[in-house]
Amino acid sequence: MGVTDLLWHLLNFFAPAVGMGLIAPLLAKLLWRRALAQASWTRLIGGVTVACAAVLVTGLVVFGHDGKMATYGAMVLVCALTLWGLGFGMGRGRSGAA
Repeated sequence: MGVTDLLWHLLNFFAPAVGMGLIAPLLAKLLWRRALAQASWTRLIGGVTVACAAVLVTGLVVFGHDGKMATYGAMVLVCALTLWGLGFGMGRGRSGAA
């Protein structure tokens, strides 16, 4: 396998994580516009992309190959939890909360 083939394999392996990292924060910001007004785009996109990439690598290690539906299901769950954590949970600054 040449360098170009390796690059294409890596790009295709991480493509679902990048896709989720771009689409999910966009939809979340559209649905919860006021609630997520303080959450920055770069933080949401970066957090979701890194979390989904970690799930893909974990799925590759656990199952021995990529493309398992369990990995993609876990990726959706981790994406939702990451968006919640960064947008509504601990990552959100709360001023004046008692």
